[in-house]
Amino acid sequence: MRAIRRFVRWTAALIAAGALLAAGVAIAVRLPYGDFGPEGVFVDIPKGASTLAIAGQLEQAGVVRSRWLVVLARMLRPRARMEAGEYRFARPDSPWGVFARMARGDVFYYELTVPEGDNLFDIAARLDQLSLIPAEEFLAAAGDASSIRDLDPAAPSLEGYLFPSTYRLTRHTTARQLCHMMTAQFRREWQLLPSRPGNPHDVVTLASLVEKETASADERPMVASVFRNRLRLGMTLDCDPTTIYAALLDKRYRGAIHRSDLANRNSYNTYQHAGLPPGPIANPGLASLRAALSPAASDFLYFVARPDGSGHRFSRTIQEHNLRVKEYRRGLKEKSEGASSPRVSRAAASGKGR
Repeated sequence: MRAIRRFVRWTAALIAAGALLAAGVAIAVRLPYGDFGPEGVFVDIPKGASTLAIAGQLEQAGVVRSRWLVVLARMLRPRARMEAGEYRFARPDSPWGVFARMARGDVFYYELTVPEGDNLFDIAARLDQLSLIPAEEFLAAAGDASSIRDLDPAAPSLEGYLFPSTYRLTRHTTARQLCHMMTAQFRREWQLLPSRPGNPHDVVTLASLVEKETASADERPMVASVFRNRLRLGMTLDCDPTTIYAALLDKRYRGAIHRSDLANRNSYNTYQHAGLPPGPIANPGLASLRAALSPAASDFLYFVARPDGSGHRFSRTIQEHNLRVKEYRRGLKEKSEGASSPRVSRAAASGKGR
């Protein structure tokens, strides 16, 4: 009987010790740890790294107090695996929380959003703002069209083929990798379009002009028809955005179109050269690509913006167009005067300015 009582006491003691140990482990793996600066701490986990190696990296970076706490967290979730990638730790967290993040693969990335109509220079400026890839490095990579030549043998650069979308980038993403991501997205979207030609050069170039001329998806087929009609008749396209792009290429753009820009002989200036420019002037979205593939049926040759910004008015003859240009300028003047008159009225009513 004495031996049985001793056995019972030892068993109870072991159970209690086990319970205390389990409670201690549970508490230890859930205690927050870490003191990071405003930039946080980055830990880059290579593929194939063992649990102990990953835990060692986390301990060395000051993310956890001890690597063994990560190992214990891993033992509590034996089926979970920590994913490779770069992680950013910006606030104290427990080993359990750190392990859970890495099991989810919650890697750190930047988001680069490229709107429809952005050109190479716009994208380079966005990358500069993110402090990820130097503008010059991106422009050099995008200036190499070799990766798109199977689709467009005449492409002067990757302009037009860097599809507008949102891309996830890490601190290690290179300019060439980003260009590959964007052109790969273009290829996927291009394959979904109906009636696409084998060589998309002219379609993408025309779509880029349409994209820059109007923000309205509904208007784009009509704008594309104007350009198609002028091309058919051998007329110059007189597309203002092409003069801006020519100035950007020559590094002489001053924020507005000047007479010297319209007279410049750069091959992209469609005021000086008939036909399409040598290549796209921006990166068009799907609506503009569809419009270039299937322009509206029309005999319009001209268009001018409405002064209220609600779209464009289209004309068949130069006489009709000139009248609408006058109406546009008159409308802008009236709009400007109308905007200033309420301020004068309020000043007079308050007894000021007499």
